[in-house]
Amino acid sequence: HVQLVESGGGSVQAGGSRRLSCVVSGLTFGRYCLAWFRLTPEKAREGLAAFDTAGYTGYADSAKGRFTISQDSSKNILYLQMDNLKIEDTAMYTCAAVEAHCSGGYCCYLSDGYNDWGQGTQVTVS
Repeated sequence: HVQLVESGGGSVQAGGSRRLSCVVSGLTFGRYCLAWFRLTPEKAREGLAAFDTAGYTGYADSAKGRFTISQDSSKNILYLQMDNLKIEDTAMYTCAAVEAHCSGGYCCYLSDGYNDWGQGTQVTVS
């Protein structure tokens, strides 16, 4: 069972930047997908970016060019750097984890199927 705790949300002006953090604990030996999702005011869940602990990253089209996912493995922290924020980026941002049963290159996904979720951190862009 993986525990995830997000932080870094808040209010930001359009065009600004924000870095979200997710402290991850409970990972066992193995390969995982760690991802960022968001839940919009309209209650639509959208996958944004995934970090494959084998060393790969993947992004949704909506996140490419503005969002960057990274991990500080020494501190077990997953980050989401968000730049050039837009009003439509207002959402509850959540990190999630699932064990990846695959080999080879990037094998994560940005849809349902993640086992463990954090509580979320709200980002409001105005």
